[in-house]
Amino acid sequence: MQYAKNILETIGNTPLVKLNKLTADLPCLVLSKYETFNPGNSTKDRMALKMIEDAEADGRLKPGGTIIEGTSGNTGMGLALAAIVKGYKCIFVISDKQSKEKTDVLRAHGAEVVVCPTDVEPTDPRSYYSVSKRLGEETPNSWYVNQYDNPSNAKAHYESTGPEIWKQTDGKVTHFVVGVGTGGTISGVGKYLKEQNPDVKVWGIDTYGSVFKKYHETGVFDEKEIYPYVTEGIGEDILPENVDFSIIDGFTKVTDKDAAVYTQKLALEEGMFLGNSAGAAIKGLLQLKEHFTKDDVVVVLFHDHGSRYVGKMYNNDWMREMGYIE
Repeated sequence: MQYAKNILETIGNTPLVKLNKLTADLPCLVLSKYETFNPGNSTKDRMALKMIEDAEADGRLKPGGTIIEGTSGNTGMGLALAAIVKGYKCIFVISDKQSKEKTDVLRAHGAEVVVCPTDVEPTDPRSYYSVSKRLGEETPNSWYVNQYDNPSNAKAHYESTGPEIWKQTDGKVTHFVVGVGTGGTISGVGKYLKEQNPDVKVWGIDTYGSVFKKYHETGVFDEKEIYPYVTEGIGEDILPENVDFSIIDGFTKVTDKDAAVYTQKLALEEGMFLGNSAGAAIKGLLQLKEHFTKDDVVVVLFHDHGSRYVGKMYNNDWMREMGYIE
């Protein structure tokens, strides 16, 4: 009989799915690494499990402990699934710009959720970075995950996502395109692919209000680049240790409006019910059109599932209110 011993054994080995209509004007083959097939519906399941296993192995996470993390929702979901199977408690700190669905889903999986304001400096004691760190210091028998600087994040993608893409494309992949938040996915996958073929190009999708693109191009951390934005799951107002800029060939920025509109387009034109960062990723890929030739095999990674955004990008009243559609 074929079965998984628990839900964690179903993480990984997600399919590659060809894009057709939205990429019709591109000369190359575009394949999506469709990460919503993970049990928590996102790519974050991979690194959540890896971070927990590594923390168990070196004693940072002890039996019956409490896992504490600041999350935009998906890492929390992956951590919550692993915590249920392995017997840990979870406290997640989330910013108030994240969709209500994300908060509800985390609570449905037994987590305590603390909501913090978005529009404050990262160093502000009310920010979700500060609150999660403080809870990690105050809570007995707890482990503060810190996905931004935790090396197990990028390692998970180096060990699983990268090799899967290489194998699934028969080593023919020429470009890897992905939204950048903590940096674990782009750095882990990018490192693995470039080790197999140094000519593989790695492109990051950034958002307006985030520091990545300018920092990559100039080495300057420009605080004037930072302002609140709507797009969820990508961009940062800090430089996470997991972002290895030496692996990234370039960034392109996508507006909040384009990310939201293309999230809808993926569902309507490709039948792909995906999250907000997928809309940003496909629009960013289209913006990079001149970098592709007819022989290229471009893999774009789609992080998470549309069910997290039903009240936002899939709600036309919300889209009209934001001025994204007529």
